[in-house]
Amino acid sequence: MSTLLIKNGIVVTATDIYEGDVLVDGEKIAAIGSSLKMAADRVIDAKRKYVIPGGIDVHTHLDMPFGGSTSADDFESGTIAAAFGGTTSVVDFAIQYKGQTLHHAWETWMKKAEGKAAIDYGFHMIITELSDRVEEEMDALVRQGVTSFKLFMAYPGVLMVDDGQIFRGMQRAGEIGGLICMHAENGIPIDVLVQQAIAKGHTAPKYHSITRPQIAEAEGTHRAICLAEMANAPVYIVHLSAERALKQVIEARDRGLPTYAETCPQCAAELHLWNEISRVAPELRQEWDSPFLWQRVQANLEAEPRRGTPPHAGPRR
Repeated sequence: MSTLLIKNGIVVTATDIYEGDVLVDGEKIAAIGSSLKMAADRVIDAKRKYVIPGGIDVHTHLDMPFGGSTSADDFESGTIAAAFGGTTSVVDFAIQYKGQTLHHAWETWMKKAEGKAAIDYGFHMIITELSDRVEEEMDALVRQGVTSFKLFMAYPGVLMVDDGQIFRGMQRAGEIGGLICMHAENGIPIDVLVQQAIAKGHTAPKYHSITRPQIAEAEGTHRAICLAEMANAPVYIVHLSAERALKQVIEARDRGLPTYAETCPQCAAELHLWNEISRVAPELRQEWDSPFLWQRVQANLEAEPRRGTPPHAGPRR
């Protein structure tokens, strides 16, 4: 395998920023240090340039059919764009449609990525039907390396599962070392609001936001946490966008529950886009939600990285 030595760069790690060298052996970082003298097949002088770890995007939807359309990027265009932005791994979602097995869904998404992906990739599994057989498949998938399963409280008749299935999925995931990722948004009243809006002719983009109020996300988040606590299992709330929902996560974590949440750049952006331009679910919230989300992101970051000398050179994986 070939070796690469990156010299004189500004090396950024999880805890430090310093001038140093990085030795890469094949696809693994073999050493980080100052004035490394190892022989290498290729040497890059990175003076005055940052050398940072590749990013991991844990929530992508590539080549995904939805609502009669398909997401704009497939595994080729999406992962090439990711690589240009410094993201070297993505975790996409393989969807089990009703009547399918989990393995059929996994194989389908593997074929979508095969020969196209320019970077590393993995999968979460979206479960839309949770039967006894599917629970057994969860065990097998965890052994294969697919350890996270996404469940939906929204989109009745398409993706949504009921509380009983959510609870069973959480119990099983807890037993086998898996993790349930929740789209926590109360879909049934949202659908009522959508139908009422359509009946009134309210079909402009802003009504997407109006029919998905913050309370629907807060209620879904609270319910997901309660079900996870009953199941004695961790839960991961995906694309959280609302202050009221995040407060549910904070309260659970203050009680010591293994509750986690992610947000998205568009949710934390202090931009006036929430009611006219972008259509996502959960919806982009009003401008006063963004500072609260940022505050919590910042509160969970490591202390300000110290600038200093590199640590003792050694293998990094």
